[in-house]
Amino acid sequence: MRTSLAALMIGLGGAAYAEAPLSAIDWLSDSVANPAPRVVTPGEEVGPAAIEQIEVTALDATVPDVAGLLPPTATGLPRALWGPASAEDVTARIEAVPRGLSPALNQLLVTVLLAEANAPLGGDNDSVLLARVDRLLEIGSLDRALALLDRAGPDTPERFRRYFDVALLKGREQEACARLRARPEISPTYPARIFCLARGGDWQAAAVTLETANSLGILTPEEDLLLARFLDPEILPDEDIAPDRRTPTPLTFRMLEAVGEPLPTTGLPLAFAWADMRETRGWKARLDAGERLARAGVLSPNQLTGLYLERRPSASGGVWERASAIQALETGLAAGDTDAVASALPTAWEQMHASNLHHVLAAQYGAELAALGLEGEAGRVARTLGLLSPGYAQVAAKSINDSFVIALALGIPETAIAQTDQAFAVRQGFTEPLPDGALRQLVDGGRTGEAILKAITLFAEGADGDVDGVSQAIAALRALGLDDAARRAALELLLADQPV
Repeated sequence: MRTSLAALMIGLGGAAYAEAPLSAIDWLSDSVANPAPRVVTPGEEVGPAAIEQIEVTALDATVPDVAGLLPPTATGLPRALWGPASAEDVTARIEAVPRGLSPALNQLLVTVLLAEANAPLGGDNDSVLLARVDRLLEIGSLDRALALLDRAGPDTPERFRRYFDVALLKGREQEACARLRARPEISPTYPARIFCLARGGDWQAAAVTLETANSLGILTPEEDLLLARFLDPEILPDEDIAPDRRTPTPLTFRMLEAVGEPLPTTGLPLAFAWADMRETRGWKARLDAGERLARAGVLSPNQLTGLYLERRPSASGGVWERASAIQALETGLAAGDTDAVASALPTAWEQMHASNLHHVLAAQYGAELAALGLEGEAGRVARTLGLLSPGYAQVAAKSINDSFVIALALGIPETAIAQTDQAFAVRQGFTEPLPDGALRQLVDGGRTGEAILKAITLFAEGADGDVDGVSQAIAALRALGLDDAARRAALELLLADQPV
């Protein structure tokens, strides 16, 4: 291979390799370098160099930080979402939100990240956009991140490297490579350029570019070997020179897949799970990936349910037990057999709850199950799932239970007795005003977006310990007109452990 590459070598200019800026997402590929002169493909005509490059910005050009997918009419949030906050304050607040949020809090966070809003003060018109995209990437919400980048335009190195990696994980590398070819000023690094040349069918140019990179001493031994094997799968792997398989970039991940050494995604960041959602993957791999993504709130309950129903489990234990439980429940509901539903429901709850996927049951079946009038344990489970569903108020209105949870779902928590510390904190948040403090200053100062993010943080932390944070968070969300989000988060907190 090395001999054949050398034979293909012709004179062409090399590009300096500049280390990409650090990112909150440490698995991003170094797919672009800035600044770096353009690499010329063999046979390409090169015109005279320009004496001076002048940047021109249209007067109506979109400020990237303003870009969003949800207008104020859809979110109910003000266009002046950040108020007088600085870009630095907003990015810090986004990064401070805890991981592993409940479904209601996660939905609220995503709404803020996708909202169209005026840009914060200061910054570089890009930092808040990148912080929003990075958080979406971290929670595995690749489609939303890609749509946000499309809206802002992936035409700068930092935006493009995120766009490029999302496309790799979603199997859309041809589209990303086409965009890279159309925007050579983005300055692709050698690995990205070689990958795209090969994907475009120009194997000769890819081989020449690889040899050029080697002659310039740009590639590491691991990159060199992997790229060479990508171009010629007959090259045997060198056990002493192997790419990092513990923390691969999407580019490394896809090339290893191409040379017949795909990596399991279970130990990789959540975003990589999307690679296992492709139809070319086996059912077990798609089920495992689907559960990871649904647990994080980025795969819809309907999609995961569809995966469970795809075929009959061929084994037992783990994901197979959950698939069997959902299939039994679905069969009973489809036949209108309440006895079968009553028999299947407790098992489905037990299996899904143990894997922190009961919110999928609630969203998919909650309202329907609550309307069946089941009794006993099945009735308790059905009522709980109904209260965890978007139709929680309608479910509560038909309940003869007079518990605090029912009163909360009806919007009248002050009429019931709170019997636990968590319930008391929830009741306090709905019945008392937001106390003075940092959160109150954000609300009163018109820094709505920051106040929401701070409330999410306090609620999540309070749910694990200091319940005073739960009270403050609920009071703040209510003061901002987000009563439904506050109630759903509170219901999830109080119903997290067992049916009522």
